[in-house]
Amino acid sequence: MLPPRTDFPEGFTFGAATSAYQIEGTRGAGLSHWDSFAATPGNIIDASDGSRACDHLTRWPEDLDLVRDAGFDAYRFSTSWARVMPDGVTVNPQGLDFYDKLVDGMLERGLQPFLTYHHWDLPADLAAQGGWQNRDIAARFADLCRAVNARIGDRMTSAATLNEPWCIAWLSHFLGAHAPGLRDIRAASRAMHHVLLAHGTAMQALRADGADNLGIVLNFETSHPADDTPEALGAAETQDAIYNQWFICALMGQGYPDAALAGIGPHLPQGWQDDMALIAQPLDWLGVNYYTRRLYTGNAGLWPHASEAPGPLPKTQMDWEIRPEGLTEFLTRLARDHTGALPLYVTENGMALEAGGGTGADITEDARRIQFASDHLRATKAAMDQGVDVRGFFYWSLLDNYEWGWGYGPRFGLVHVDYETMTRTPKSSWHAFRSMLKG
Repeated sequence: MLPPRTDFPEGFTFGAATSAYQIEGTRGAGLSHWDSFAATPGNIIDASDGSRACDHLTRWPEDLDLVRDAGFDAYRFSTSWARVMPDGVTVNPQGLDFYDKLVDGMLERGLQPFLTYHHWDLPADLAAQGGWQNRDIAARFADLCRAVNARIGDRMTSAATLNEPWCIAWLSHFLGAHAPGLRDIRAASRAMHHVLLAHGTAMQALRADGADNLGIVLNFETSHPADDTPEALGAAETQDAIYNQWFICALMGQGYPDAALAGIGPHLPQGWQDDMALIAQPLDWLGVNYYTRRLYTGNAGLWPHASEAPGPLPKTQMDWEIRPEGLTEFLTRLARDHTGALPLYVTENGMALEAGGGTGADITEDARRIQFASDHLRATKAAMDQGVDVRGFFYWSLLDNYEWGWGYGPRFGLVHVDYETMTRTPKSSWHAFRSMLKG
């Protein structure tokens, strides 16, 4: 069972999260680099794309009803850059119209809107100009944020500039697993800097326009050595610097970590140091996404001299280890080493699980997901008991959806989606949250 709501303080926000490209469908939007990435053979496991996704574009009232009926306080959603600005520059009023009515629908149902301005669907025209490798992306992103804020900002409970810049920059430009699918240290290094420059530029522009309660959402992933050799210890330290320290250190005015600069530094744009003050704009809150840990061994190859090793813990459908105590560790570590008294939100936490729990049973059966959510809620509370100011918890995700390079295989949703009929069926986990939140 999930822990009772009364374990958490009054005013603690419980929510469900989604992202535009994963659920909306692309009708009415411009091409994004995810469309072109998905159209290239071999990039998506099931050769699918987000053209239909969950058809949220037309079924959003039903989806918001599901958020409300489960008893959630808030809905975390993102705007599609390719819908708001199909060419990355020119505003499409019809795109903003959709988010206008979506936000009104949240408010009509008593839901607090938690906006993320960008969750990965970069317009293809901007990608063709270098995308996150191009310094001009910072100004273009600020333009997007200002356009969205001008239309719906007056009704937002909070807004985040970006979701998971590590995925935008490193996973996509160095590891090649996400659009644009590059494996290039120079491209990755510049993206690692420019994504932060875009955040800082947008924060400055939004503040000038009167926006408040602004933050950013970072993902954190425990990095452990697979053995006690110096090589494994060094590999884990380097991966921790790239994944967990690069962004938060820069955002908090602590510079870039030396262990990451060892490989990234030579490829950063000239004069990058001059941008650090702009990057470290004051935040009102920080979003923390946490799913798993990884084990590393050292190798004698090229930097970062790290190879991933299999771990012994139970796994999700995506073969991610389940380690709830890592969430407590990150929340306490952030407060101790980086954020101090800054309010934190767990903005994503969830597990991929086969329909019917992997047993071929009723599609609503997902007892393992209930246990996963329960353990991570307790891990959140454990950090709060140690004095960390955590203000809310958002489960990922409301719906089964398009899981990027994995296509439609992994199912993270509290609600099952039949991708043929688009029928929504609440799972046992949705009912568990409803019982918890409605008492």
